[in-house]
Formats: sequence, C-alpha cells, structure tokens
Amino acid sequence: MSRTLAEWLAYQERVNVHSIELGLERVREVWSRMGAPAPARQVITVAGTNGKGSTVALLEAMLRAAGHRVGAFTSPHLLAYNERVRIDGADADDAALIASFERIEAARGSVPLTYFEFGTLAALDLFARAELDVAVLEVGLGGRLDAVNIIDADAAVITTVDLDHMDWLGPDRDSIGREKAGIARARRPAIVGELDPPAGLLAALDACGARVERAGIDFSVERHADGWRWRHRDGSAMELPDPALSAPVQYANAAAAIAALHALGDERLTPSAFFAAISVGLHEVRVPARLQLISGEIPIMVDVGHNPQAARALAEWLDAQPETAVRAVYGALADKDAAGVIAALGDRVDHWHLAGLERDSPRGMSVDALGIILRQTLPQASCTAHADVAAALQAARAAAKAGDCILAFGSFFVATAVLAEHAAMAGGVDAG
Repeated sequence: MSRTLAEWLAYQERVNVHSIELGLERVREVWSRMGAPAPARQVITVAGTNGKGSTVALLEAMLRAAGHRVGAFTSPHLLAYNERVRIDGADADDAALIASFERIEAARGSVPLTYFEFGTLAALDLFARAELDVAVLEVGLGGRLDAVNIIDADAAVITTVDLDHMDWLGPDRDSIGREKAGIARARRPAIVGELDPPAGLLAALDACGARVERAGIDFSVERHADGWRWRHRDGSAMELPDPALSAPVQYANAAAAIAALHALGDERLTPSAFFAAISVGLHEVRVPARLQLISGEIPIMVDVGHNPQAARALAEWLDAQPETAVRAVYGALADKDAAGVIAALGDRVDHWHLAGLERDSPRGMSVDALGIILRQTLPQASCTAHADVAAALQAARAAAKAGDCILAFGSFFVATAVLAEHAAMAGGVDAG
C-alpha cells in the first residue's frame, strides 16, 4: 500500500537517526543508481548564511520573465512540504513527490539517507523529468558537503558569510567561508554577494579556479530616489525598479542574482530583453516570511531572521521606518546565537513577547532559557514570557495600540505559526 506524503515524511525522519549528516558519498551513490540525469540544461547553486531563499526567488522570477522553464529547490518550508520544490512557478504536488520518494527508496537499498537528502534527490529527480532550462538549487547547510553539491553548478552564488551552524561549519567566518566556497567549480562563475567577504572564502574560490565576481569590485549597486542602478566592470549598466522585497539587503541579493545571469549570458536575449526580464522579475518576486506584511489594525511583520547578521538587517529596516512602537514576538532554537540577535536589535524593540519553541522542535529553546539570555543581554528590556508562539502573538495583539507594529521573527517555527494562523483566519496567505 502506497504511503501518503505525510507518511513518507514521517518515515524519512525515522529511517536515519541523524537529522544532519554532512557528506556526499551516500547521496551521490543513490543518485548514480537513479541514472544521475542532468536536472536542467543549466544549474545555479546558491549558498550563504542569509539571503539564500530571497536570491533563489529573485533568480527564479528573472529567469521565468526571460521565458525560461525554471525549477527551484529551497528549504525549509513554511506551511507545506511541497513549497520546497517548484517547477515553472508551481509547487510540486503530493503525487509527484510520492512517486519520486518511491523511486529513491527503490534505488537506495541499504544506503541511509537523511530527511534533507531524500528531499534533495526528489527535487533533482522531478527537475530532470520536467525538461527545465534552468534549475536553481539552495544549499541547506554549508556548501561543500551539502547534498545539492553532487550537481556541478554552471554558476555559484554565495550571498553572505556569518557565524551560524558553527558546530558543523567551523568556529569563524574564514572556516565557514571555505565550506561555502565548495559549491564553486573551476572556470565557472562564482558570485560573491557581500562587500566584505572573509579571506577564507576568497582563498578557497581562488584555489578551485572559479571565475570570481565580487560585489563592490566587479559589480555594484547605486541607489537613488527613483530606483537603483546595477553596474558591471565591463561597462554594462541598468536603471532598475526597487525590488518588491522590502529589506534594504534585498538590493545586494538582487545584484548578486543579476551578476550570475550576466556571467552566464543568454544568447536568445537582446540587451533590452535582458533588462526587461530583470525589471519584471524584480517587480514580481515574492518570498513568504521575508519582511512579509500581514495588514490589519495592528500590522504584523513576519521574518525568518534567526542569526545576528539577519537581525542587523532587521535593525536596518526598522531604522528606515517611521518611528513607532515595536512589539517583538521572538522564539529561537537552542543552537542559535539568541544573545547576538537580541543585541543587534537592542532598544529598537519596545517590548519582547518571548515564545518557547520546545513543543515545535527538539532543538527549540524554552522560554525560561530565552528570558535569561534577554535579561543578560538587555537588562532593562521590557518582556513577557509565553509558552508558545500562538500565546505570544495573542498577547502582543492584546497589548498593542493603534500605530504600533508587531515584529514576529527568530525562527521558521515562529513564521510558520503566524502565517498558519493568518491563513486560517483569512483563507490564504498574503505574500505581499
């Protein structure tokens, strides 16, 4: 009897005792047994501490606007597992995922796979069957030993490098950067999206022989009142509309995405058609829970920022908004730098509604532990403790006054709870 999608996912969580098990040997072996078909005519792989999901969405939107048939693989999901695999703009349906999982299970034999590796292979399998022009793959963790790296990318994008997943990737930005550089290939474009990348990243890219293009050196962003200019050292330049995504950091993500497409080239498109596709993609791109506004009497801004670098980007966004009281609904996983996140936002938050996440994940931080970190980091902070995200959000709504803003952030589990409640109340999710 065939399993449902939910049953397959539960099985995948049980079949390997390790939720994370970096290494390519097992997943490469299974992919080889499946024939190792090319997932698309071209592949772009995106790694980075922050900005991966937004950059994948930007690339997807720009490529589709250019007339390409595109597949996108991202993780984690928010409301449904199907979100992880998109083909031509649509999430994979249950039947397609189940059929792919059945093929993977038949091929793997006794080879153990993690939950993420099952999902990666399913995406590659479905992409290979979809006759795609381009597949855009988001790295789950690191780069060099992540499952998506069994595919040789035609172009690699590394958005940012900061301190996260240090137990797996190393104790500093140099070590982490070297791991992320592992997605690059010799003589192929490697786009570095941040202005001050660690030396370890640049050294590793140089050692592998990639064609490195760096933000601020090979391409640049010039913002002005009516939009922004993307400029390349070869003389190419475009006057572009602001990205539909709200945060200031999205200009850097968009610039890196454009640099990747520019480096790959597209003989079918004239310069004017390329510019038009970029402009349409910037206008149409949508990514849930990246400064996603849920409108209402008290607006709620939802973001998956969960590390200090992401929190600094949130702080930059708050600084650019009209002055208002901010109530933060915040929950964190136990392996995240909650103190660094709290310090980055500082007194921009008027009241913290702390949420426990231990019911959501074995890695979830209790509200008591989170409260200790808040008091140690911001001794004068105003805060209340809540058992879960739903309770924290309810309290924030009850305490907020007209003109206040609720910022719900810190973990995908926070975003999922807020968006699920909104979907239940409104009959759908507003990703605007």
